Amino acid sequence: MSDQKKIRWGILGVAKIATIKVIPAMKSCTRGVVAAIASRDLGKAQAAAQELGIPKAYGSYQELIADPDIDAIYNPLPNQLHLPWTVKAAEAGKHVLCEKPITMNSAECREMIAVRDRTGVKIAEAFMVVCHPQWQRVRELVRSGRIGSIRSMATFFSYNNTDPENIRNRPDCGGGALMDVGCYAIMTARWIFGEEPVQIKSLVEYDPIFKTDRLSSAILEFPSGRSVFTCSTQLVPYQRVMIFGTKARIEIEIPFNATPTTKCKIFIDDGSAFAGANAVTEEFPACDQYTLQADAFAQAIQENGPVPVSLEYALKNMEAIEAAFKNG
Repeated sequence: MSDQKKIRWGILGVAKIATIKVIPAMKSCTRGVVAAIASRDLGKAQAAAQELGIPKAYGSYQELIADPDIDAIYNPLPNQLHLPWTVKAAEAGKHVLCEKPITMNSAECREMIAVRDRTGVKIAEAFMVVCHPQWQRVRELVRSGRIGSIRSMATFFSYNNTDPENIRNRPDCGGGALMDVGCYAIMTARWIFGEEPVQIKSLVEYDPIFKTDRLSSAILEFPSGRSVFTCSTQLVPYQRVMIFGTKARIEIEIPFNATPTTKCKIFIDDGSAFAGANAVTEEFPACDQYTLQADAFAQAIQENGPVPVSLEYALKNMEAIEAAFKNG
């Protein structure tokens, strides 16, 4: 595919997820190129552009959005800026891949859907995990009946961050465990069950200083079974997913932060031996899920097809997050 036909990406901001993970991954894309980056500080934009080999740097988000040579925007800004800048980009005719969680609440997500429908652009929530081969294989195994009927799913996702200035610890930025990492547990449970939860019960503990949730657990009741998860912003860093069927279980070793240089493993255990001694291990070659995500979104633009994670799907996730807060 020639450079002239590739999707030309513009990046809003110099957030770590963009400069450390997403932009380097996009450099390996076959369907797109990073053409510009913007920051409210021109010096920061220029420094990032020089370091990452990006042709253009802008000192405001609006300047980048107004660039006629940009086809799509990647929006990794803090959560409270997802809606306003995604809307501005859509109004300018740009497609948008917006970081998770898609908005601050479900009302904002509905507003984003209305703008998308009116402008005709593509907008997707950046849940890169659905593009990773390990998750696609897990869903294939579940749907094929390899583990029998799926009845339960258990997820744990935590890290330890007590910096009061960090956006993950600020309510005005949509911080807290449920919004930052609980969203993964909810989305992947919905994706694997292939259903929507009919009931959600939770326990939510708030940091007395930050006023964000620091330890949250929830039970999602699906028509076919239950998913339970715990997420935290103030515990030892750890992540694991286990999916239980009537015949076997699947364990995902590194479910969410799979690195681009390390093989991933899943374990399929029929319970015939103690401590999973007879478990079958499946390995997946190292790959970058951010590269795969960007190419999948670019393909949706080029072929006018479905995006990896639609706003309708994102809306259901936001509604589930809200239910977890309400019922906690």
